[in-house]
Amino acid sequence: MKARLKKSLAKFLAVGLVSSSFLTTQVRADEGMWLFNSVPKAKLKSSYNFEPTQEWLDHLMLSSVRFNSGGSASFVSSQGLVLTNHHVASDTLYKISTAEHNYNENGFLAATQSDEIKTPDLELNQLISIEDVTGKINGAIQENMTSQEASKARQAKMAEIEKESLDKTGLRSDVVTLYGGGRYHLYRYKKYTDVRLVWAPEAGSAFFGGDADNFEYPRYCLDVTLFRVYENGKPAKIDHFLKMEPNGAKEQDLVFVSGNPGRTRRILTHDAVEYQRDVAMPRTMNLLRRKEVMMQQYALAGPEQQRRSRDDLFGIQNSRKAYTGMLGGLQDPLFTASKKRDEADLLSRISQDSKLAPLKKAWDQIREAQTKRREWLTKQASLRSKIYGIAETLVLMASEDSKASGDRLREFRASNRESLEQELFSEAPTYEDLERVHLADELSRLAEDRGGNDPLVLAALAGKSPRQRAAELVAQTKLMDVAERKKLAAAGTQGIADSKDPLILLAKTMESEYRKAHEAADSIEEQERQAYAKITEAKFAVGGDSVYPDATFTLRLAYGKVLGYETDGKKVPAQTTLGGAFEHETLHLNKDPWVLPKSWQAAKGKMKADTPFNFVCTADIIGGNSGSPVVSRDGAMVGIIFDGNIESLTADFYYTDNVSRAVAVHIAGVLESLRTIYNAPKLAEEMGK
Repeated sequence: MKARLKKSLAKFLAVGLVSSSFLTTQVRADEGMWLFNSVPKAKLKSSYNFEPTQEWLDHLMLSSVRFNSGGSASFVSSQGLVLTNHHVASDTLYKISTAEHNYNENGFLAATQSDEIKTPDLELNQLISIEDVTGKINGAIQENMTSQEASKARQAKMAEIEKESLDKTGLRSDVVTLYGGGRYHLYRYKKYTDVRLVWAPEAGSAFFGGDADNFEYPRYCLDVTLFRVYENGKPAKIDHFLKMEPNGAKEQDLVFVSGNPGRTRRILTHDAVEYQRDVAMPRTMNLLRRKEVMMQQYALAGPEQQRRSRDDLFGIQNSRKAYTGMLGGLQDPLFTASKKRDEADLLSRISQDSKLAPLKKAWDQIREAQTKRREWLTKQASLRSKIYGIAETLVLMASEDSKASGDRLREFRASNRESLEQELFSEAPTYEDLERVHLADELSRLAEDRGGNDPLVLAALAGKSPRQRAAELVAQTKLMDVAERKKLAAAGTQGIADSKDPLILLAKTMESEYRKAHEAADSIEEQERQAYAKITEAKFAVGGDSVYPDATFTLRLAYGKVLGYETDGKKVPAQTTLGGAFEHETLHLNKDPWVLPKSWQAAKGKMKADTPFNFVCTADIIGGNSGSPVVSRDGAMVGIIFDGNIESLTADFYYTDNVSRAVAVHIAGVLESLRTIYNAPKLAEEMGK
């Protein structure tokens, strides 16, 4: 789940999207984002003559890490070193940077452990255990319940299970919906909240080639960053961490990816796919284009504005390009035709069984739900701004805290409180000029969606233009001050009732409409959840239950082989080299964004130019897998996922291994860069020990 207050636009792209799960009766080649408690051992044995032991799986699971801000990582030393992507770390690099010290652009290296920089609000999660709680969740639902009643009962039971688990174990406890409601698993995590930056390369190294090369291949990116987790003020002692395979992976090698893919929608019925293709995704694309232009214009104001906007702009551009690929896949008539054909085949097969035939109604339920989604699409009552999000959270939290945990909106449940407050009271900087830009655009968008005469719009604008109103709100609010937020939170409902802060007043004005939209969304999702549970039952009956669910930003295992491919009549190699980065720079005439940092130029003569740098494999990945470790049969690290090629962008909806590839940084390139480019041999030596 994406954090409620995360500034990145990515958290808002789920509007109108079902958070459900997929299974298919015809898993292709290396397809699959497999649960760690349901790994296809027989398939691995037959395809690759490899069968992982439980010890192998447990070690890899415990060595894997989730960044709660979005992304994956792994423990790579007994002293708490954590390896992830630079672009996963960029949210934190942005927060700890200043006008004088731009760690995102210029990089960072801690000379000693005492120089490692503490992050303001980063939470890392290590998955400890998985428990099936399907029976407990489904036991809370009665047949005569409406969708709204069932949704509330289900959420109450989930909150109860999570709270009991937290109280018993002290571990973060999340009930995860799988197979669209066909299964529910309880995931328990150890949390690390004292996280410190150890090393980051320059953005020019991590994102060499910029937006032009993004989702392309061959690539030459050192998209990696090292953090360290601490406990009781000292580096944490880690029992499960990945050993290094210094030679990394080579073509045809079997490799495994352990990470937290964010969301796939492969379960969607044909009607739901058409809704995405014709309504939801075009709307998302328009939103992304709008935000991209807005942030580009803000960045033109000066170098400091450029620094402040870089993280947002990167996320927007990355999402825009990804959604372009997804939408292109949905607009392919061959895909929609195959979806309809497979659906018709399944319906025909279950029609022949009197016990399964009633399940056919599920497809009608999904069709009805898409109609409801259309009705509510433009009736949202929230503003996508960091500072407004803080106000909205404070208003909702005061009200929700007066209820039993199981009756609250899900993000305010007792078991999630610590994580919520860590973000709400983050010391990360908030910039008034940037907040004005975001808030003005959101007020304008609200007026466009609901109409200028809509009562909520009139109340939100208070007789002013969006720009004037945003300037007034940002100038007068006290919520930039963390102490003020804590004071309001501590005062509860009375504090919110007495507050004269203009953003609090605005959030209170919008609260009732927000709750209506939220309740409608919950009801629609419950209708879909019940329908997809029936579809899951049908697919299990036809194809067995050894299939994988859709991605849910929880730990999964994917696998494949290191393999080049052919596109447009040209063969694309499986690997690139460090020396190839200089050739790529020359090919593009040393023009931005194809300019290697000075550190690279200085080290050119002493680095091993033939060291593998980036590589591709057929593992099934999606957004959220960024930072995932790539390991060998022996469980040793051979690389770190950072991207997919342009052909892989349809993976949200379907997988193919023809030319679709996951892109990784080769571990040999990481180690050689640390030693020769960044003068950090001690870090290279520590990794794997």
